[in-house]
Amino acid sequence: MKKIKVLGICAMAVLLSISVAKATGSTQIWIPSTDIQAFKTLHLGLDNYIRTEKQSDGFLGSGIYDAGLTGGISPFSKVQAEIGIDYLNMGDRNLDNNKNYDLNPIYFNGKIAMPEDSLFKGAPAIAVGAYNFGLKTGLTDYNIVYTLVAKTIPVIGRISVGYYTGNKNLLVDENGNAANSGLLLSWDRAMTEISDKLWLAVDYQGGKNYLGALNFGFSWAFSKNVSVIFAYDIYNNKNAFYNSSNVNANSFTTQLDINF
Repeated sequence: MKKIKVLGICAMAVLLSISVAKATGSTQIWIPSTDIQAFKTLHLGLDNYIRTEKQSDGFLGSGIYDAGLTGGISPFSKVQAEIGIDYLNMGDRNLDNNKNYDLNPIYFNGKIAMPEDSLFKGAPAIAVGAYNFGLKTGLTDYNIVYTLVAKTIPVIGRISVGYYTGNKNLLVDENGNAANSGLLLSWDRAMTEISDKLWLAVDYQGGKNYLGALNFGFSWAFSKNVSVIFAYDIYNNKNAFYNSSNVNANSFTTQLDINF
């Protein structure tokens, strides 16, 4: 999941001082995008999802925190590829256990994509990818695969449409029934009329599992290589859960993106 990026003001101040080159991120707010890290570039993402609603027990649900690295591995301009690794803290002691060198919080992702106009002039971008491939069978192996197409329309912005599916034993609804697939939709646009540093986006992941959500927000580029997304996440099924946790209260997210 693309699927995460601020650990605090001090950390941000340090990271903003790093001199790196601009590259396009590989997600929207919540869902994957057709964007790919350029060959030999590296992307650092630090994401923070803070719950904004109380649960039935009167406490805020656990947040989600993700530190991820993604690198571009294809030298070809028309067929691009990236791979990545995430340290993902889900707020669940079973999922996040790393004692005795358990690697539960480690997840892998990858993507192959063809940019717009690659197949022919006017062709949409096409991407096929996977994420949340964990190392603990029956616990973190969500194994989500997806496909996306995207087209930039003058004035309107970019529209993306896709579909995903994953492990039916883990992506479930509140009754434990399989809810492991759904639509991927998004709109995003650089708001150059206001500032070339401003970007707006709305995205949606279908499904009654814990990943299903509507997300909207904006990004501000503090430099040519560092930007931060500020967004709000409204979950489709607040009663959905992963393992023993019921944590699907809506959340506010900050996502720090740095491109090397």
